[in-house]
Amino acid sequence: MQATLLEQALQMPDAYIFIDRLQAALELEKAARANFYTLVEENRKMEFINGAIYYHSPVRLRHNEASGNIYELLRTYVRLKKLGYVGIEKLLVSLTRNDYEPDVCFWGNEKASDFKPSEAQFPAPDFVVEVLSDSTAENDRGIKYQDYESHGVREYWIVDPEKQVIEQYVLQDDTYELLVKASDATITSVAVEGFRIPIRAVFDEAENARILAQLWQNG
Repeated sequence: MQATLLEQALQMPDAYIFIDRLQAALELEKAARANFYTLVEENRKMEFINGAIYYHSPVRLRHNEASGNIYELLRTYVRLKKLGYVGIEKLLVSLTRNDYEPDVCFWGNEKASDFKPSEAQFPAPDFVVEVLSDSTAENDRGIKYQDYESHGVREYWIVDPEKQVIEQYVLQDDTYELLVKASDATITSVAVEGFRIPIRAVFDEAENARILAQLWQNG
């Protein structure tokens, strides 16, 4: 997509005029983004996307259960194996243009080793999970998908708590490829070495507890 846009711009006879206007617009957006940072609240989910501030409503129970179940499984595994750092909800991921608060995200040790206790803005994760809701589905499948892909997020899970389905996208030659789309299968992470769970453990409390106990038992 980026190559196509670049090719189109290079064919424009007024390319320099277009670039000047684009730079002016991005400068205004930069000021809006700086203002966004002054408005961010610890108890409210906010994101800055293409110049606009998005305030998120409280989530439904099924959304909270799915994100919490993934977080608990992933954090337990990553801590036991000392693979990096796992965050949930209110961590601000700052990419080149936009700022997101992913539902669940993971950074390997190469990035996480530089994190400080006072860290407030974080680089592109190695792995992101977004749980769909009515208000976020368009962005989760659209601008976030493109942004995570462009910024080298190795693995992206889109979780549909209503249909109880997980889609697993993995970077292949800088482009996301759909590896798994299922409701009743085992999903194996590419970005988190050895992390392998039944999809049912994301949506079923008893299965989640069983797999969590296995993780602790196996160390």
